[in-house]
Amino acid sequence: MGIHVSTKINGDDVEFVCDAEETLLDVLRDRLNLTGAKEGCATGDCGACSVTIDGRLTCSCLTLGAEVEGREIGTVEGVAKGNELHPIQQKILDNAALQCGVCTPGIVVAAKALLEKKSNPSEEEIRYWMAGNLCRCTGYDKIIRAIQDAAAEMRG
Repeated sequence: MGIHVSTKINGDDVEFVCDAEETLLDVLRDRLNLTGAKEGCATGDCGACSVTIDGRLTCSCLTLGAEVEGREIGTVEGVAKGNELHPIQQKILDNAALQCGVCTPGIVVAAKALLEKKSNPSEEEIRYWMAGNLCRCTGYDKIIRAIQDAAAEMRG
């Protein structure tokens, strides 16, 4: 018997039925076809599966699907507004801050969450905040620069 869950994902009311042991990552990818979040480690160490739950950055591989009853989830699919990229997405492209793309959705979600909390983070603050998001291809300097550029654009 499954567990019925009512939640909000990227601003839309969503209902699903999941198994008690099913992770939010598996629900998003396998039941709701929201495949942006990736499974990199399944232990909460890489950040590829990052989402927000009620505005708090969370690893969806460590959260059970049943735990999001009544909560608000934000995924990478909800970052852009239609065809208009969020500044962090555009600056990642402008700064060539991606390669294989496995980490990129988690980095986008984490960076957006940071910039919603702090409009002018220092490089040290960005590095600290992003420490939970691992990238094996690009290195971090371009990612940090992209976040700084997005922050500047968002401040006007």
